[in-house]
Amino acid sequence: MRIPLVAGNWKMYKTLSETKEFMNHFVKLLKGSEKAEVLICPPYTSLYVVNELRQNTKIKLGAQDVHWEEEGAYTGKVSCNMLIASGCEYVIIGHSEQRTYFHETDETVNKKIKKSLEKGLIPIVCVGETLPQREANQHHEVVKKQIIEGFKDILDIKNTVIAYEPVWAIGTGRNATPQQAQEMQHYIRQILAELYGKSKAEEIRILYGGSLKPENAKEIFSEPDIDGGLVGGASLKPDSFYQIVLAAQ
Repeated sequence: MRIPLVAGNWKMYKTLSETKEFMNHFVKLLKGSEKAEVLICPPYTSLYVVNELRQNTKIKLGAQDVHWEEEGAYTGKVSCNMLIASGCEYVIIGHSEQRTYFHETDETVNKKIKKSLEKGLIPIVCVGETLPQREANQHHEVVKKQIIEGFKDILDIKNTVIAYEPVWAIGTGRNATPQQAQEMQHYIRQILAELYGKSKAEEIRILYGGSLKPENAKEIFSEPDIDGGLVGGASLKPDSFYQIVLAAQ
């Protein structure tokens, strides 16, 4: 049985004081009986604070990116070892904003996945199509390529999570319908079954990320191949993020 995962991607938001305010409120909301696994991925500067304030809770900690080298002259980058030392258990890899603004490629995604798995971090691998690709009916082709090249030479995907994020529905107010999301997530599971076998494909959690909010989360999470969400803007407020966690029950 796949345990739902609700991951909050804070992107480039929240100072240390804002992080403390969020965590103090959010921890009080958690009852400890939530069926979904809860993950927070703050900016690097807030990793230590979130790690400290999540103690004695079931909240997991993740980072928004990682470099594939262990150390070196890579100004502005962080390694798996650095993230693990900060308390991280997860790391987001290949987010559409990384692909769009910072030249992330399927090749660099592949390197990051390999290093993360080697070090024991759980990668959340993001895939998804842009609006022109969707309108040109290329969305299946695009996502299949991202998966095949992103997981090249990776023999075991047991400790990975995939997040399908239609780029055209991130922060735009435009949502994929639950049916559109389910169709693509089922397609992703079919690709994984072709690559790794049906039983392994059934074990992998596939999240949905695309303007998730309390108003639409329950309906989206009810689809059989959607195992939770990668939440952006709605994860910045404790109450709205908690409502999405509850929707994944």
